[in-house]
Amino acid sequence: MPLRLHKNACTTPAIRRELRESARPTAERARRSHLSKPRVRTWRGRENGADRSHCPKRLHTTLSPAQEAVGVALRQTLLLPLDDLLAVVREFVNAEVSRSGLDHCLRRQEVSDLAALIPQKAIGKTPVKTCKDSVPGFVHVDITSLPQRSDEPQHHSLFVGIDRATRWVCVAILPETSAACAQGFLGHRLAAAPVKVTQVLTGNGKAFTDRFCATGEREPTGRHAFDRTCAQHALEHRLIKPRPPQTNGRVDRFNGRIAEVLATTRFRSGEHLADTLTRYVNPYNPHIPQRALGHISPLQALQQWYEKEPQLFQLKFHRF
Repeated sequence: MPLRLHKNACTTPAIRRELRESARPTAERARRSHLSKPRVRTWRGRENGADRSHCPKRLHTTLSPAQEAVGVALRQTLLLPLDDLLAVVREFVNAEVSRSGLDHCLRRQEVSDLAALIPQKAIGKTPVKTCKDSVPGFVHVDITSLPQRSDEPQHHSLFVGIDRATRWVCVAILPETSAACAQGFLGHRLAAAPVKVTQVLTGNGKAFTDRFCATGEREPTGRHAFDRTCAQHALEHRLIKPRPPQTNGRVDRFNGRIAEVLATTRFRSGEHLADTLTRYVNPYNPHIPQRALGHISPLQALQQWYEKEPQLFQLKFHRF
């Protein structure tokens, strides 16, 4: 175990060892070593020559030990940056915690280095090519399956739509993965979006299109419900490539966060599941900073775009 020695210590490990082992009177040892008598008595009473911790015995922290444990678990599980973790902790754990207080907590628990928490197997992989940024109105849509509860006759599905430029997210829990539900979600997304949607990117599932087959793409029939809704609102409907999922990575990353919530929570009923997802999604747009947006929230990104190009928006407002 390495010896802890304060950087401004006036005694060396050798002098401290000599003070502990010497049989000379305290006054004589103090005079010969140019030390005060209390300092000599201090090191004569110690078992070793290491400095003790300078941390206060009682920490005045906002977070309780249980809340600190929750914050550390969120850090290790979700691998969130400090600002993102702060928003989550304030929303669900303790609304009074400060950024510096949370940072000190992570340092005490030795989880402040985010890079050290990332699994080594993820290091060294070929960088994934990112999607080209665009103006607001390009929406990524995907579906994730929800666990079936005892009070439900079947599985429900979570439909997710994320704007590429601002990361504004809209979700809806629907009873099945079908073209009718996908069509309904698109209508809901168009009505709820503060910006005018111009393009939609989806997977190749039957809920979204009928122009994909195992041997390649074919000409659209124009009769699919989702395609009809896109045509009705003059939307360009794009499909991701058949095999690599990186094209729809933005919504996949959000679905990954939802999967963490589902895996770490025991739900009593379908209503409890819906309430939990709602409490998680609600702070996402106004409070969760996004690194891709320069560490601002989707709401702040929308406001910046509104100030630059208000013609892209279908809602008139001056402040979010």
